[in-house]
Amino acid sequence: MSLVAELRRRNVFRVAAAYLVVGWLLTEVLTTILPELGAPAWASRAVILIFAFGFIPAVVFSWFYELTPEGIKREDEIGEGERAKTRASKVLDHITVIGVIVLVVFVGLFSARQAGEYSDAPDTPVSRASVAVLPFVNMSNDEDNEYFSDGLTETLLHMLAQIPDLKVAARTSSFAFKGQNKSVMEIAAALGVAHILEGSVQRAGDNVRITAQLIRASDGFHVWSSSYDRELENIFEIQDEIAQRVGFELSESLLGDKGRELGGIRTTNPDAYDLYLQARRELVTFSYGGLQAAEDLLKGALLIDPDFIEAKTELAASYIHQLETGLMERAEAFSEIVAITGQVLEVEPENVKARALSTFVSAMARAADGDATAILASVDTLEVLLAEAPDELQLRLLLTRAYQHGMQPENALPLLETALQRDPFNPQIHYELGTLYLRLEQWDDARASLEKSLEIEPRQPNAYTNLAVISLQAGDGVGYVQQFIKALEADPRDHELPGLLAEFLYRLDLLEEGDDFRNRVMTIAPTSGVAYRTELLRAKLSGDAEAADASARKAIENDIEDRRFAYQGAVQYLLRAAIRKGTVSEQIAWLEAQEPGIFDIESDSVPQKRRVSQGIALDAWYATLPREEVLRRMDILLEKGKAIGFDHTDDPYTHLNVLAMRGQVEEAIQVALDEIFTRSVAINPGWRDTFAQAQYADIVADERVQAAMRRWEEEEESLRAEVQSYLADLQAAG
Repeated sequence: MSLVAELRRRNVFRVAAAYLVVGWLLTEVLTTILPELGAPAWASRAVILIFAFGFIPAVVFSWFYELTPEGIKREDEIGEGERAKTRASKVLDHITVIGVIVLVVFVGLFSARQAGEYSDAPDTPVSRASVAVLPFVNMSNDEDNEYFSDGLTETLLHMLAQIPDLKVAARTSSFAFKGQNKSVMEIAAALGVAHILEGSVQRAGDNVRITAQLIRASDGFHVWSSSYDRELENIFEIQDEIAQRVGFELSESLLGDKGRELGGIRTTNPDAYDLYLQARRELVTFSYGGLQAAEDLLKGALLIDPDFIEAKTELAASYIHQLETGLMERAEAFSEIVAITGQVLEVEPENVKARALSTFVSAMARAADGDATAILASVDTLEVLLAEAPDELQLRLLLTRAYQHGMQPENALPLLETALQRDPFNPQIHYELGTLYLRLEQWDDARASLEKSLEIEPRQPNAYTNLAVISLQAGDGVGYVQQFIKALEADPRDHELPGLLAEFLYRLDLLEEGDDFRNRVMTIAPTSGVAYRTELLRAKLSGDAEAADASARKAIENDIEDRRFAYQGAVQYLLRAAIRKGTVSEQIAWLEAQEPGIFDIESDSVPQKRRVSQGIALDAWYATLPREEVLRRMDILLEKGKAIGFDHTDDPYTHLNVLAMRGQVEEAIQVALDEIFTRSVAINPGWRDTFAQAQYADIVADERVQAAMRRWEEEEESLRAEVQSYLADLQAAG
């Protein structure tokens, strides 16, 4: 008997066919389902290997054994008569046929499902002329050299981005894959690029070895690779060489030209470059500690190389963040930024980043001095600059702030959405989107953006404080405290964080708990605005009117900065106390003596600090001046606000106050019931003082408003108990 006939007699062919069909079917099913169930990537590969390695044993097994009605028997134990009765061959035939039918049905259904899912998806092919520069791996023994390898990556990114028609994935999105065990194909797909540039850096003393390779993502083919052994003093030459070589390869093979000369970071001093890279690393969290460290490092770099343009623009941009976080006072920040950008523009008049910083800060300074339209006027210039450099994130952020200052937050949203499309893993963009959604009161979107930002970079104190605000909107006082404690852990140097938490606790009548956090403020920054603010609130809570009056007067006399309602809060307290005591005229005279022109509403050029104080003074004017005069002054303020895009109906309390002063009681009651009392008492901590003012007397007398106020009192009591219990448990747990 021939071998083929014997194989057929022993059903080896049928077993092999059945194994292949069933194995193929199970492989298709399992490799499709396992990823959906969250199985690791190796699980699908394991399934394929198991079936592949099992084929030979299955065929060998079928040679020696056969399936009979009595079970599995060795082939030599089966007689011819019994063999004739066996239905093993038919069983295998049935298995094969059924397997084929099931496989065809499964493949058909799966293909239909895939077609249904993606038929409406836009066709967005990846450009061949695209690359992502992954963080070069630090192979040095010293982990502190991580910033050096990251810096090399950033410089290469910067240089490659200068090639026309070459799409380069943004720095933060590329860095999001640092340390992740992802394949080149996965990373390229996530970033939407066709090539990956990766490498490693090994630094030992003054020597450095750099390897780099350009990989085509579709097949993993190395388009180009090279290694460099150099002395550290030649690091800039190495960067130029790598970038030029990669640029040449991409330009020649993908863009159809011979490439171009690329410019890197403009310093030739490795020590200055070292400090610059360390500063960039410190800036990622925008915390007090990080901003202070970055400032010191950038100044150190400029002491070594005074002509280091990138260090200058980075320093100027960092002062914007110092101003926003309260680390630097407004006047100092403005003068420093204008001076630094002026130095840059003397050398490079067309430097877009320096021009944008100078434009924005100059407008902010004019607005602070009383030019209410200055920021709106800067928008046109910033829009032109952004058109010149659409990939420059700093320009988008400055224009976003200009829109928000001009009461046009909706215009800022497309700017940030476009930035996110360009750089989807940038925590700063997610953070900026979160704060913008907060401004637009889109709470769910704000939470999602802020949480995504923290997922990428968890050391951001300001992201936690904004999540705290969202918690408060929902009446979650414990959540507010929890988020602030996380912020304090992320940035223990920020004196405003414990101050804001102390203010919240004082307004809940939790004196001892508030003192714990106020003590931190007095230790870190005893003369800061938030220190004055908490001192005043503590005196009020303690019932010490004399101490509260002294605290408020000291804030005015020292002309503290108008931050966190510290200055205006002092003005408000003094005027409302004067209303109760019947000494409004005397108090206004004292305030005008301290701050000449503070209540000059007629002037078109009034510093922001004074203009806000004028709105606060409406309570006192209503209690002492004829109604016609009060309304005249209020209308002047409303017109001046309208000129800069402010609509008083957008803010429920301002809207209520305007209606109350005009005597439109029923309309005011509806605003109170529909727009104020529908919100949590947690975001209305000073409501008792507000509704105690004379203009609200008829509104408060309404039964519906009284019922709403009783609900708030009950909610406030519950909120106080929850927060107090949480803090007690926290203290007990150590």
